[in-house]
Amino acid sequence: MDILLARTYLEVIAAGNFVNAARRLNITQSAVSLRIRKLEDLLGQPVFMRTRSGTSLTPAGRQFERFALTLVKVWEEARHQVSVPAGYSERLVIGGQYSLLPGLTMRWFGRLEQRLPDVAFRIEAGMADRLIRQMVEGVLDIAIMYRPQLRPGLTVEQILGGDLVMVSADPDFGPELDERYIFMDWGEEFVAAHNAAFPDQDIPRSSFATGALSLNFIINSHKAAYFPARLVRDYLETGQLHLVNGAPSFSNPVFVVYQSDLDPALRTAALEELYAVAKLADAATQDVLRELDEG
Repeated sequence: MDILLARTYLEVIAAGNFVNAARRLNITQSAVSLRIRKLEDLLGQPVFMRTRSGTSLTPAGRQFERFALTLVKVWEEARHQVSVPAGYSERLVIGGQYSLLPGLTMRWFGRLEQRLPDVAFRIEAGMADRLIRQMVEGVLDIAIMYRPQLRPGLTVEQILGGDLVMVSADPDFGPELDERYIFMDWGEEFVAAHNAAFPDQDIPRSSFATGALSLNFIINSHKAAYFPARLVRDYLETGQLHLVNGAPSFSNPVFVVYQSDLDPALRTAALEELYAVAKLADAATQDVLRELDEG
């Protein structure tokens, strides 16, 4: 069976319908429909029922899901093994959510590269749903992200509390959220907590879904926004950013997700180095929170 057909079938399940699956796969809806028809022809059974509200699995479609996952995962494991560069014994594929890539993920990778000289690495980036999908398919071995979905075959551990604090390049910026405030979308829980903390505020003029990648913009344009405390500590010390006194902080925990059957030696090394990085990040967070309390 063409692995592409199984991938497309799994993408339709994750996306909920053919239109969203096509968007996520960066192909046309007709291409998705053609692949699903080919799959159904091979199986001799329809796998989806199309309705106005979306797409649902047929009984045969539900039966096929675990086999599709196995097909894709076995293929990825095989591809991993044959793609190990010469001179290395194994390959470890690490993922990080975009906002966690420049800081935690790269510091973690740097430590792993030194600890595991016989291992080749690949780094992937994406939003949490994409990273989880790659893990389910066997593309990723281990990843860090905010609020992962629990899926069979994956183990999840929280590594950081990840408090978010409001900062501004203007030391006189207050918690009233004027037009200079940029709303950073840190996920559904943050949105709900933010709305509860600022119930009388109008919808901010600008909102970003780019996380930590927007930090330099906030500094250079003298705006204000919420960022992880660990990320802004050095900027606070140099005076490029200032804590907004009176603004509440919010929890935004960071998790590590890894394949439950990941090689024990690789798993131990990866987790030990990650927790060492997380410990340093937590110390930075506590420094900022103490300063916020004292302010």
